[in-house]
Order: sequence, then structure tokens, then C-alpha cells
Amino acid sequence: MTQYDVIVVGGGNAGFSAAHAAREQGARVLLLEKGAQDVSGGNSFYTAGAFRFPFAGLDELRPLLDPESLDDRIDATDVPAYTAEDFHADMKRVTDGRCDPVLTELLVGDAAGAVQWLATKGIRWRLMYERQAFETDGTWRFFGGLVVGTVGGGKGLIAEHTAAAAASGVEIRYEAAVTSLVRDGERVTGVRYRDSSGTEHVVTAPAVVLAAGGFEADPVRRARHLGPEWRRAKVRGNPLNTGEVLDLALEAGAQPYGDWTSCHSIAWDAGAADQGGNRILTNQLSRQSYPIGIVVNRDGRRFVDEGADYRNYTYAKYGREILRQPEGIAFQLFDAKSRPLLRTEEYDSSPITGARADTLAELAAELGIDQAGLEETVARFNASIADVPFDPAVKDGRASAVQPPKSNWALALDTPPYYGYAVTCGITFTFGGVRVDEHARVVSEAGTPIPGLYAAGELVGGLFSGNYPGGSGLTSGTVFGRRAGTHAARG
Repeated sequence: MTQYDVIVVGGGNAGFSAAHAAREQGARVLLLEKGAQDVSGGNSFYTAGAFRFPFAGLDELRPLLDPESLDDRIDATDVPAYTAEDFHADMKRVTDGRCDPVLTELLVGDAAGAVQWLATKGIRWRLMYERQAFETDGTWRFFGGLVVGTVGGGKGLIAEHTAAAAASGVEIRYEAAVTSLVRDGERVTGVRYRDSSGTEHVVTAPAVVLAAGGFEADPVRRARHLGPEWRRAKVRGNPLNTGEVLDLALEAGAQPYGDWTSCHSIAWDAGAADQGGNRILTNQLSRQSYPIGIVVNRDGRRFVDEGADYRNYTYAKYGREILRQPEGIAFQLFDAKSRPLLRTEEYDSSPITGARADTLAELAAELGIDQAGLEETVARFNASIADVPFDPAVKDGRASAVQPPKSNWALALDTPPYYGYAVTCGITFTFGGVRVDEHARVVSEAGTPIPGLYAAGELVGGLFSGNYPGGSGLTSGTVFGRRAGTHAARG
């Protein structure tokens, strides 16, 4: 029987990061993935592949970028510096100060190095023009501190992770659903898993890294921790992230940590499947150009400040606001002026749940919105817009003084044809998890590390609460996966 030094549970970005790091130390690594190979990759597969990290400017990023991804836009591109202080401030601001200071320091401090390290594993990087930049006066201006993503998005990230792991000698077993942890006293010494035929297996190693995601795909656990209304949220990512491995860690004495009552959730196509993301469209079912338009409920009433901040600082919390509306549905509205500014990968994808009409009344009828309520909302909104130049690449201060206000990017909805897109709440990942230390060792309820047990990715609690800065989830997966794999291998 093969002897392993490190067992990694979960084949997403965090799990592969742990496996790579352990192999660097010479460890014999086994990675267990619950899904079959053709449905593997965890939530990471469904992402756009964005990573948040500090950098000094475009000149610092250029050597990182895949040459084949570059085009003529690079010479007309403005990328403001994003400092470690900016990253710290964003973490504190969007979580209302509920981010663990030690974990946040590790995340921010390791982020840039983690991205460079992934590049040595064959992960390729590009500038995300279509998601994070607008062209104004001939210049492509990036916003919100989020600039770089993986070539091929989440699909490319997982493909390159898998290739690197195989090349380095990591053994991967698919369709391996972990059912329990093997323990010798308090020490974790391996796992039991069930294969596709139902056969139980036991594998042992001095260290186990748990990187199997949260409980976002399980409606029962969602209702228990987030609230009963979360049963009807649509799962935008991996349907296999149902929380069993997180429960196994708790059963082993892990300290629950972080915000178990909130999650990352976004505006998601209302016609999408309920349980599990689309392997072809992946992130294209998100609808994230709402800062340019207005968002209303069935009654035709606005309920959020669409322009409160750059998209990547609000989108992860607005899903829950949609869920609170009648029937858990809302509508993003645009007109002929704003429609060309929408993200083509999302709003020109097919299928899409929406309508186009020549009048607001017709649009309301097509989408099932109260006509009188919508017309009143739009009239008040249009009449209250500040006379300030519109600029989608900066916080332009072009506000509409209504309730709730629209703080930036307020454009009158007055030029036909009109466009409306039906959205609901798409849950991405849960924020509650287990406590880890600086080596990503799982901490017990007594406050001491559980021997042999590590965690990374969505299983780590304490970083996010209520909201998160876009791109910081994948970064966290690599930062703590790398730390877990390194320390696990060194023993």
C-alpha cells in the first residue's frame, strides 16, 4: 500500500495550492476529489478567475501577464496602484471590521507572492478588461483594485492546476467522497472515503488538509445557519459543496469561527438551474452591470443603492437583498444609452431571462412588474439626478437624490428601447468555517492546534462577514492552501 505524507481533501484552487506546496517540500501527496473528473474543480471552476493582491502599477504587472493575452490596449491602459494598505482598508470596510486581524494580515501580506508563485506552477494571467475596466477618452481605466485574472477564467485555472499537479507527481483520485477522519487519540492520521461503487477505503498520512468548501449547496444547512429563506437561493457553483467535510472537522473538535449567518451571494439569472452551476456558461449567468442601471422588485420599487461603490465591493452582498424581495426576484433595468455599457460576456450570453420593449409600460408587462409602481419610481429617479458628468470608470458623484439614493453613475432611464433582466439570489460560498492559525492548522475549541489537521479555502472562517472584496476568495485559497501544504509536509 502506498504511504502518503499529506492527504488533501478537495480539488479546487485551495486544495491544489496545498498539494503543490507539499510537493515542493518533497512530500508524497494524495488529493481526493469528491466529483468525477468531468465535474471536478470545486467552486473555483465556476469563477472568473480574479485574484486580488497589492501591486505598484502596470509596469509591475507586465512581467506576470501571459504574452498571448496582451493586445494593443495595453499601451492605452491606466491601472492605478493598489497597495497593501488599500487591501487592508477594503477588508475592514466591506466586512464592517469583522475580519480577523491576524488572518487578514497573512492574506494581504502573502497575496502578491502567492500570485507570482502560482505563475511558477503554470497558471497564466491576464488583464480583465471586460470585467474591470471602461474605455473613456481613448483610455482603458481599471477600477476597484481588481485587475488580474487567470487565462480561461476558472476553467483555465483548474486545468492548469491539474496539469501542474500531475506533472509534479501528485496522485489524484476522483469520485472519492470523504466520510470520516481517521484519528489516533487527538491526532488526525488519515481519512475514510467512499468511491463511485460505494466501496469504503482508508488512507493514512501524518497530515490532512481539508479544502472541500463550505455548505452553500445544501439547502438544509443553509436554512439552519443562514435562515429559512435561503432554501430558495440558487447554487451558482459546485453542487457538491454540501458541508459534510466541514462537519467532520467540527466533530474532530475544531473551533467554529467566523460569520456563520452570512455568505457570498450575487445577482444571478432568474431562469438558471436551482442546484448547481452551468459547466459551460459558469460565471456568465451572473448579472453584474447593475451600477449602470436601476434595480427594482415586482412592485417596481428600488431597494438598494446600485452606485454605492464599485461593483466588486457590493455584488457579493446584494444577492441577499434580492432574496428579501417578493418572490426573491428583482429586475435590472437599462435603456438605449446604458445598454452598450453592459458586460457582453454576461448580457449577450444565451439563454438570458429578460425582455426588451419600446415603453416602460410594455417592459413592465413583459417582466411582470407593477406598471404604475415602475413608472412612478423611474419618474422620481430621473427628476432627481445631479448635473454632474457621467464617468463609469470612477466614482463620479452623479447621484440621484431619492430613497434609497443612487450615489454614483445615475443615468436617466428615458431613451427607448428599454431592457430588463430578471435576477435572483445566486449563492457562491458561505463565510462560516473553522479557526486556523498562521500555519493553517485547524484550532480546537480549547484554542490549540489539532495535530495533523489543516484547512484552506472556504473552510477557513474569520476572513469575511456580510460581504467581501471581489477576488479575495481565490487569493485566500492560495495563501492558506500554500501555508497548509508547506507546514503539513514539514511536519
